[in-house]
Amino acid sequence: MTRKFSLSLGKTTVDCRSLKLAVVSQAIVRQRFVFLIRTTLVSIAILATRSWIISQQEIKRQLCTQHLDLTLFAIRDSANLSDRLYTYHLNMSKFQSDFPHLQNYKCSVTLTPQKEQELGNPKPVLIMAIKSHPRSGARRSAVRQTWARVEEVGGYWVKLIFLIAKTEVSGQLELVALESREFGDILQWDFNEGHHNLSLKERCFLEWLDSDLPHVEFIFKGDDDEYVNPRAVVDYIKEHSSSPNTLHGHLQRHSAVMRSTKYAISKTLYSFHKYPSFLSGGGFIFPGTSVKYLHEAAQKIPVFPLDDVYFGFLALAANLTYRHDRRFYVSGLAFNACKYQEALVVHGIEPERLIQIWTEVQRAQCQGGQGGQ
Repeated sequence: MTRKFSLSLGKTTVDCRSLKLAVVSQAIVRQRFVFLIRTTLVSIAILATRSWIISQQEIKRQLCTQHLDLTLFAIRDSANLSDRLYTYHLNMSKFQSDFPHLQNYKCSVTLTPQKEQELGNPKPVLIMAIKSHPRSGARRSAVRQTWARVEEVGGYWVKLIFLIAKTEVSGQLELVALESREFGDILQWDFNEGHHNLSLKERCFLEWLDSDLPHVEFIFKGDDDEYVNPRAVVDYIKEHSSSPNTLHGHLQRHSAVMRSTKYAISKTLYSFHKYPSFLSGGGFIFPGTSVKYLHEAAQKIPVFPLDDVYFGFLALAANLTYRHDRRFYVSGLAFNACKYQEALVVHGIEPERLIQIWTEVQRAQCQGGQGGQ
């Protein structure tokens, strides 16, 4: 009996151990299975989260693109603009048909001027923005040697910027790039130079000013074939800067629309016989406070293919006013050193002559005032 009992107890012990091992094995399998499920669920959650993030980023990108497209296309529309005498109608569909590139171009900068100096300088900034062509290196050189050499005038920090587009002529863009590296005074876009594309320089420059230099005090706009008198410009600004919404220059009052020459505008595009008043593009001044309003107008109305007329439409849409001064000699001026000392700008001077004039004006001893309205 004792032996039989012992054998039975041993068998029972073995069965208990097997049962325990089976239970442990099942627990381990169950834990591994739960762990595998949890790991799978976590992986699925991670993948789902990543997919959601990517989809949200794509939605944001699309919304941003749609917003840009709305800003550049949908918002720009036909406009009826009025002054005290006339109402001017700009039909967007006609501008889109005749000059689609002017309406659709997205401003793309390829070279930017150095801004470290004016950003770190507490003095008010006067930008001298000069339209130039890539081939006009001699003109830019003469400007840098003469009136643009002065960096500080009457408490203003004077910053020269050449406004340039691109050209297909071999070598010209390479020279512009070299100038940019040496002088840091070139703002260039990737559209082609052309008579009608000068309006793109107006639109894209306003966009750049509004985004990159929102605190500039004043801007002088001119061409690279002229004499500019920075000291007279600063004195003029100090005397006539009380109105933040006034543009200054040689005012063209309701000029007749030309139907021939390079300034020709077809009746189909613009049927009215008069333009709104505008400042001659040979040289004018506008306050930095007006940039925001001009840029907003540029996003809303059609781009007119004549740059000075286009700026006039922008000023009208922005409800800005003008001040005319005869010292903006946009049609030239016979040389007289004392008159040039008081002139704000004289248009139509070639590089070698500019250097001679600048030297003589600096040497001249003049008395009395000859400037005025």
